[in-house]
Amino acid sequence: MDKKKLLNARSIDITLNRLAHQLIENHDNFENTVLIGLQSRGIYVLDRLVPILEQFGIEKVANGTLDITFFRDDFRRRNSPLEPSMTKIDVLLEGKKVVFIDDVLFTGRSVRSAMDAIQSFGRPAEIELLVLIDRRFSRELPIQPDYVGQQVDSLAGDRVSVEWEGQDASENAVYLEFAENE
Repeated sequence: MDKKKLLNARSIDITLNRLAHQLIENHDNFENTVLIGLQSRGIYVLDRLVPILEQFGIEKVANGTLDITFFRDDFRRRNSPLEPSMTKIDVLLEGKKVVFIDDVLFTGRSVRSAMDAIQSFGRPAEIELLVLIDRRFSRELPIQPDYVGQQVDSLAGDRVSVEWEGQDASENAVYLEFAENE
């Protein structure tokens, strides 16, 4: 696959800072808000957003991680078994505003699964969605993000990958990998 760099480390930092400002505009001091990173890749966005929010004076950002493995509509259809990740939510979500955080929004199925999974932790007053990358023309479900880092228009066979320094790459970057032409 050929690939093109869409965002470099500096662009990602600027984007995350903008997203943090938007969250602060809508959630003020985060007293009634919980940020939830969706496993597996949304946790890396969460891990970078929380320190930025703290730099802007938000003292305590309630957050956690949510594994959606067994809520996916395709987990029984795979040839190999899925390995679940950790769910870590140390706060009751009843009546709270919840912001799901993910790296790439593609079909919307992961977000639908997250909405099912979150009900085990209480009934949130509101659920919002923050994504670093929105592949806006690929939805299979009527799900739209409330906070978008960047929008990417791509073909169905293309792949958007977010790489994080210290996790799977030497620097933060977002790539668009083009499908092979047949």
